Amino acid sequence: MGSAKPEERAKVILRDLSGVAEPGTLTAIMGASGCGKSSLLNALNCRNAGFLTLTGQILVNGVEADNSLARISAYVQQHDLFQEWLTVKEHLTFQASVRMDKSLSTEERRQRVTEVIRLVGLGGCSDTVIGNAQRSISGISGGERKRLAFASEVLTNPSLLFCDEPTTGLDSYMAHSVVSTLTRLAREGRTVMCTIHQPASATYRLFDRLILLAEGAVAFQGSPKDAVSFFECLGYSCPPNYSPADFFIKTLAIKPSDEEECRRRVQEVTAAFLKSPYNDALKEKILQYCTQNPKQDKSALIATHSPYKASWWRQFTACVKRAYLGNKREPLMSKIRFVQTIALGLILGLVFLQEKIDQDGVQNITGVLFLLVSNSAFANTFTTVQVIPNEIALLKREHYSGMYRVDAWFLAKFVTEIPVHIILLPLILVTVPYWMIGLYPAAVNFFTACLVICLSTGTAISFAYFLSSVSRTVSMALAIAPPFAFAFMLLGGLFINVGDIPVWLGWFSYLSWFRFGFEALLINEWSQIDDIECPVNWTTPCVDDGQMVLETLSFSESHFLMDLCCLAILFVGFRLLAFLALLYRCRRQVKRQELKPLTQ
Repeated sequence: MGSAKPEERAKVILRDLSGVAEPGTLTAIMGASGCGKSSLLNALNCRNAGFLTLTGQILVNGVEADNSLARISAYVQQHDLFQEWLTVKEHLTFQASVRMDKSLSTEERRQRVTEVIRLVGLGGCSDTVIGNAQRSISGISGGERKRLAFASEVLTNPSLLFCDEPTTGLDSYMAHSVVSTLTRLAREGRTVMCTIHQPASATYRLFDRLILLAEGAVAFQGSPKDAVSFFECLGYSCPPNYSPADFFIKTLAIKPSDEEECRRRVQEVTAAFLKSPYNDALKEKILQYCTQNPKQDKSALIATHSPYKASWWRQFTACVKRAYLGNKREPLMSKIRFVQTIALGLILGLVFLQEKIDQDGVQNITGVLFLLVSNSAFANTFTTVQVIPNEIALLKREHYSGMYRVDAWFLAKFVTEIPVHIILLPLILVTVPYWMIGLYPAAVNFFTACLVICLSTGTAISFAYFLSSVSRTVSMALAIAPPFAFAFMLLGGLFINVGDIPVWLGWFSYLSWFRFGFEALLINEWSQIDDIECPVNWTTPCVDDGQMVLETLSFSESHFLMDLCCLAILFVGFRLLAFLALLYRCRRQVKRQELKPLTQ
């Protein structure tokens, strides 16, 4: 297997590899760092191949599987990705909803979840939140996270289970517990393969078969006991009370200080294995599997229909439920936002308490209306821009695994936001200060103000989703959001009269929801004010009525419906752009790889 980039010299990663993994066995792929362990596992799964060319055959019971191997296998990758606010049982229930066959009933899925929890030993933490140590969210332990990753994959009872470095970051006890779980899964008749780096002696003894790699070639393949005998025959005896795994890796490692001697030793070991009876027995076994059932129907391996096992509606409802639970439990998205909104409303109400409709009141009321629009934007933008960068890795992994479509996930996020973030919180923000300030008291005006703020909030969230979808990291999203928000705010009509906006910049102002929301609120407040008090000793020209307030800012009462329509268009438009950007990022890239039969 080597690079396919024409402008670069091809680099061989794996060379002349052949092997067998049998049902009911746990096979460990071991070797020094850089020997090709993960590359081999990815090649077998036809995943993460990038710009690679594969030559050879992948056979399942004598049938060439090609890229369809993923349909009958599961792959537990090295880095675990979970929704941290879900409990173990809720996570597995979600997995069962979108991964298990659509013919199964809800009760059958629930029973399977219970069975898998018992199988992998997660009964004691089934109702515990998964958590995330990097975000200081306490939850289950590292070993339990690994077992949960296995549980997620074995829900569908796959025939093949691949695990990439399942013991990474675990102590010896937890590593032994995780590998013991793999052994139990293998004993149920599955074929289990895993890459592992320097397991402890007790963990090493759990493996049924061993594949040792060195410089991309097989140094040994067989039972762990035979491996010790093979190296002894070559003059490399494992010292007493020394871990065989550590000894093999040390023997096959390429030391920077002695590369020539190390490479000579590796070549000696790999060449000796090719001539050994262990390799002869391996070839016989491969031939046996290739010829025992050559006419087997390939339809069980080749996907001829949608990669998604669940219907679109089931995908959508499962994503809605998961998003709801996450929003409900995450403090930043629930309790803190409520407290923040109420506090801001009280501050606005107290600062502008019972404003009078006079010359000073015109400025004050105009300012507070702009603050309502501004707060609805800033309070949501800088929270929402972090969503996609934080969740894109999990979204891609689950989408590529055939769990759900991107549109189902995206629409579920939107639906779960509507009740709280687009309706309830904006209503609280308007209701708390509205009567304290003394804005126009008619009920229709109050509800109109609520509608405008809801639309402004929804547009701000949609725009934040767009920035979030085009940003690779949270830092990037937080860096590009302020300039755009600041520019839209400047063009909102308070700091610069809309009639004075330069022609070359006028088009950009039509993307500012500040402008449309601010104008709609002003029309709602001032259009029915026929008289504004003017003091006797007032030295500057007085504003006589509400129409004059609007004219001073170059706004017009006739623009009200247009403002609402523009807010709705921006709301939908930014959301659609966000979806298209996310869809582009989650597209299934065509890998430049080719699987060619081996020449006999």
